[in-house]
Amino acid sequence: MSTQRVPLEALQKIRQHFKTALLVPASEDHPEMYTERDEPPKPESLEGLGSLFHFGGSLEEAIQMPNRQGQWFISAANPGTALMKLPGLKLKPEFRVISYLYRMGDDGTGATWALPEAFSTTSHLEKALLAAGGRDAPPKPEGALADFMDAIDGDHSPMSFVIASLLRRELLEFGKIGRIAVWSHHRLINALPSLPKWQWRSEAPKDYSPKVRAFPDGRVAVEFFTCRTVAPIAVFQHVDQYLAGEYRAKHLDRAIAVSQATNGALKH
Repeated sequence: MSTQRVPLEALQKIRQHFKTALLVPASEDHPEMYTERDEPPKPESLEGLGSLFHFGGSLEEAIQMPNRQGQWFISAANPGTALMKLPGLKLKPEFRVISYLYRMGDDGTGATWALPEAFSTTSHLEKALLAAGGRDAPPKPEGALADFMDAIDGDHSPMSFVIASLLRRELLEFGKIGRIAVWSHHRLINALPSLPKWQWRSEAPKDYSPKVRAFPDGRVAVEFFTCRTVAPIAVFQHVDQYLAGEYRAKHLDRAIAVSQATNGALKH
């Protein structure tokens, strides 16, 4: 077994790449709320001009549009772009990554799926909306893989698994805003934050450096730590275990220490 420490700066650069690539369009992140009495908004772009034709349409058409009334809709974003210019990882041929979004007031969530390109047409994606429920019952299109990481391929280098661990968490967080956001409040660390009164839930780690371990049989394990920057402030341990040749992992995310010193939030 070989263990390789990964510089924290490398993880931060990878995460920044994902944050830049995985952006929800503003018109979907915080959709405008209109009533039947409202005048159509003046378009400020081609995208806005397209939405003008849907204004005042049927209820069925409106459900497909970005809304803040608790109806799932298809996102125009392409999460697959996050894999562009990434060393060691790529999307398998003939696959596509798509997302649905859900907005209720200022809160929202998302559901990201990988599926064959043949099943990624708008008509196929819209069919899944008919069976969708509330926030915890997202649409699942026909042909979607149970785990979107099964659509990921790569060179199986140690660093590619580190990138895969961050990618998975960023895709799961895609579309989450307000009180539903989770991973967005985690800061990557390589040392215990200097806050007093840590309450430990397990033995304190001796080393907080991000690490990747490669086993002789091809298995790989990735370990890193984060600090949740909103109350309750906590240190989390993240461990992903990969079977040989796979980028789908068994994952562990657990709080190992909670700060009793403050009820506020840490700055990122």
